[in-house]
Amino acid sequence: MPFSRDRGMRQMLADIDSEVGYTRRLIGKAALDRRVMDAMARVPRDEFVPDEMKALAFDNGPLPIGHGQTISQPYIVALMTDLLLPQADQQVLEIGTGSGYQTAVLSLLCRQVYSMDLIPKLTDAAASRLARLGYANVRIRSGNGYHGWPEHAPYHGIIVTAAAPYVPEELIDQLAPGGRLVIPVGLPHFTQQLLLVNKDEQGRTHTRDILSVAFVPLVDSPTATGDEQ
Repeated sequence: MPFSRDRGMRQMLADIDSEVGYTRRLIGKAALDRRVMDAMARVPRDEFVPDEMKALAFDNGPLPIGHGQTISQPYIVALMTDLLLPQADQQVLEIGTGSGYQTAVLSLLCRQVYSMDLIPKLTDAAASRLARLGYANVRIRSGNGYHGWPEHAPYHGIIVTAAAPYVPEELIDQLAPGGRLVIPVGLPHFTQQLLLVNKDEQGRTHTRDILSVAFVPLVDSPTATGDEQ
């Protein structure tokens, strides 16, 4: 059957709804925010995968994008976005630009998205792709995600799309009071847990385990990705 974006998108959205149903006791809700689902429906995922993967673009699973990195499963993108509670007047930070897919989804829900990745080839390609597709409220640079992007802090939300062995304190510091950090924590080949960290108005943090996940590691050296700066 030939590739159809419309058919693929409908199936992807249905698969996300099904996954929410399967995990509703873990995530604490029976449906994701309609704004999030609408944003997922507006971003053409096939534009964010390699040409040879376009037929699989809307499958509910991760796909390789080169440099040892992946584009996340659509359900996980939708869930992490929902957990962030993005609002139209807010600015958010994304650690792990990858192909720019999560960036595009966030851009439809926030005033400004700052996104960074350790691999310059990915950030360059993502910036070009997002500009071509008309996502204007994003700024992208390469850099070490463990240190965040302090120049534009504080952020109402921070989303990390690779697994760190711990929650980086510098990201907590860059989170605004009342803000949220969504991050997978754990080691490669071991159980990773998706965490939601809330920072209250007094600067105290409260962490909630959401569900088990599997992400590529958040690294702090370009050689760990097989890429040289």
